[in-house]
Order: sequence, then C-alpha cells, then structure tokens
Amino acid sequence: MVVTEIEEFSEIRTRARAYLCFLLQRYIPNYMPEPSLDNIINALKILKKELPNAEAFYVLDKKGNQMIDAISNNPEYRRGKGINRSMRAYYYRAVREKRCVLTDPYPSLLSHEMTVTASYPIYNEQKQLVYIVCVDMSLKDLLKMFHPSSIDSYFGSFTKTSYALFTLALLVVAILLFAKGIMSVLTHGIHFYNLDIKEIFESTILITLSLAIFDLVKTLFEEEVLGRHKRKEATDIHKTMIRFLGSIVIALSIEALMLVFKFAIIGPEKILYAVYLIAAVTMLLFGLSFYLKTIGQKEEE
Repeated sequence: MVVTEIEEFSEIRTRARAYLCFLLQRYIPNYMPEPSLDNIINALKILKKELPNAEAFYVLDKKGNQMIDAISNNPEYRRGKGINRSMRAYYYRAVREKRCVLTDPYPSLLSHEMTVTASYPIYNEQKQLVYIVCVDMSLKDLLKMFHPSSIDSYFGSFTKTSYALFTLALLVVAILLFAKGIMSVLTHGIHFYNLDIKEIFESTILITLSLAIFDLVKTLFEEEVLGRHKRKEATDIHKTMIRFLGSIVIALSIEALMLVFKFAIIGPEKILYAVYLIAAVTMLLFGLSFYLKTIGQKEEE
C-alpha cells in the first residue's frame, strides 16, 4: 500500500539520506580541482556493488542534462543520455541546497514505481557547480533496508494478514451480537404494556458489547493492517481504548443492576454476588480514571 510505504519512509528518511550520502561522499569527493567524468563513472561502478538494489546511477551537468546512459543492473534502465532533468526535484534541490539531498517518493520514468533519488553536487576548486551525481532506488527496496517491519517483508506481510483475519472474525462476532440484541429488542420491546425489563437489559448488554468489540476491531485494523498507529495518531488510539473500556464498564454496570433487581425479588440471600460485581465495576472505574490521568500527564509533557 503506497500510503503506508510513504508513512514508513517519513520515519526512516533521515537515516536513509545519511547512509546514501555517506556512500556517495566516500567514493566521490564533493570538491575536486578538476572533476573528471570518467573518474566519477568508475566510482559509480564501484558504488553499484555497495548498493546492488539501486535502480540506476547517472550524472547530470550543471544545467541538468544527463551526461551518460544510466548505470544499472537492469539493461532496460541503461538509457537517458541527453535528457534534460532540470525540472526534477533531485536536480534543483541539490543546486539550491548545495549538498547531498534525498527526494520525496515519486513515480519513476524507468520502473514506473515509487522511487527516491539521492543527488550529490560536485564542485571544482573555484566552488563552481560541475556535475550532479544521482542514485535512484525504489521505495520498496529502501524500506527493506531501513524499516524491518515494512509491509514488504515476509513476516510483516504474514503478520498483517493474520491481524486482518482476526479483525474479520471479531467483526463477525460484533455483527452477530448486534443482530441478536436488535432481534431481542424487536421481540420483547414492542409490547409496551408487557415490557420485560430483564430482556431489555440483556438486549442493551448485547448491543453495548457489540459496540465495544467493533471499536476493538477498528483499532486493530487501523494499527496493525493499515499501519496508522504512528506518531501523531497515538491520541486517537487512546480515545479508542477509552471508548472500549467504557463500553465494558457500562455493560458490567447494567448486568450488576439487573442482578440486584433479580436477587431482590427471587433470592435476597444471593444479593451479595451482585455487590461483588458492583465492587468489581468500581475497581474498573478507578482503573479507567488512573489510565485517563496518566495519558493526560503524558500529553502535557
């Protein structure tokens, strides 16, 4: 999924740029007395062994014209000589910033897939721009290098598939509980004068539990399948967890209230069990309050 890959790229961008620029600087000096195109080409051939997954290596002149056909392991990519790339971000950003840069992901003209380019300006001893060295690498290969939990890793794909199946199963359970609760309401709730409080309580519990499970399904799917649990969305996850815990507390409170009425009528000696359940609900409320207070303090920090 392209959106997920771009989100992952935003996390590893600094490391990826540092590594790619380090390799470029290691084999090609940033300033040369007399920059030689042949020497740069030889350095790129050596660099290709360091980055076997790179799509292409090529050199631009100071006006953005490609000086050579791309150096690549793929024969179909060995082209492009003479094309003007001055409108490309990897050209004008390197010229403007006067340093090695890493572009945002963009559709490649070679592979037609999402690609990033590291561009590295080379100056002569008068500090005049002479060449710009470019390295294209697909976004997927870059994520495999710097993001172990990438969507493209085998274990990552297996994990996402497993969570998708779990969320689907939980969604079926939530739908069944909701359907059962609605059927119970329609069966016992439409007769106003013969209203059965016990059945209404049970219907309410079923619907509340279905809502809680649905919130859990939503959280799991967004976090583990879509990968939307990064950075600023953590607050939304806390809100979902609060709704889930709140739904559980409400369901247990309704059950405790129902048991109090039931035992008061048919078995007063058993009302202590309802008191135990009320005490448990109270403890859950204290726990939820502590959770809210802790989250609030972390957000303030």
